[in-house]
Amino acid sequence: MAQAQFPPLTNDLLLRAARGEQTDRAPVWVMRQAGRYLPEFRKIRENHEFFEVCRTPDLATEITMQPIRRYAGLLDAAIIFSDILVVPQAMGMEVIMNPGPHFPNPLNTPEDMEKLPREVDVEKELGYVFEALTLTRKTLAGQVPLIGFSGAPWTLMMYMIEGGGSQTRQKSKTWLFKYPEASKQLLERITDVCVRYLIGQVNAGAQLLQIFDSNAGDLSPYDFSKFALPYLKRIADEGSRGFEGATTPCHPRDVARLTDGIIDGRTITMQGNLDPVVLYGGKEAIEREVKRMCKAFQDARGGACKAWIANLGHGITPGVDPEDMKFFLECVHKYSAVS
Repeated sequence: MAQAQFPPLTNDLLLRAARGEQTDRAPVWVMRQAGRYLPEFRKIRENHEFFEVCRTPDLATEITMQPIRRYAGLLDAAIIFSDILVVPQAMGMEVIMNPGPHFPNPLNTPEDMEKLPREVDVEKELGYVFEALTLTRKTLAGQVPLIGFSGAPWTLMMYMIEGGGSQTRQKSKTWLFKYPEASKQLLERITDVCVRYLIGQVNAGAQLLQIFDSNAGDLSPYDFSKFALPYLKRIADEGSRGFEGATTPCHPRDVARLTDGIIDGRTITMQGNLDPVVLYGGKEAIEREVKRMCKAFQDARGGACKAWIANLGHGITPGVDPEDMKFFLECVHKYSAVS
């Protein structure tokens, strides 16, 4: 569907900040803002399995809209309810969420890659995400932009090999050292799917694309430059044609020591910088830390509010009180504003 066929956008603060423009205040959204900390989300999950929700556009749209309704006027974006692991599913791998992700048959050796289909019909395998994006974009009626997303190739590879979450990443990092060429082949195949998936999201209505590289910080600077950064750059380069009309931020977790390779001397839009655990610290702590974060960004921009997006360093966690989330958003509005 052509972007022009959607309702006009009335709040484009996030898109302007993502393009590096100066704004009156920082736009704010939160990773996992539609999720387990909300009672309305938990109510839906009582009767629906996690991936069932992802695959049902009506349910995915409803959950995406829940924080937009609850925090009316405070959030500057909606992010489609889905999961990064729909990409391995599209590549033929089984993933169960109970409660965390589990792959019954992970990739143990490079020979296991032969079990994966050489060609992936992204429209067929992930069309439910595209349908949810289109429905959500219409439902938003232009209130805020809609974010689509994908996991980054290295992060997806980690899950496909480890078979779920891992503290040490021993299996997946062993692949990098023991099977470097096979690792690159797998990363290329994942990247192929990610590029087509993200282009499909833009065509379906996504106005900004987020690339989550949650495990980037597990790699040394050298290994990041070899096994993560080239594929992130390929997504950006090959997607630049298909992503027309959408900006593409990347969320590489815990990579302060790796930013030279990402930035390459350019001024880029920054996002995040607040520890999610602050939201458990009470209103005094939330206000103090948001105020500190806003001042640091403004000082770095010469007193202006330019090229930064307020967010948490990683996603909001299930035990957060929704009222504390609201207070966090209110503090960002207050302290990021430039008079």
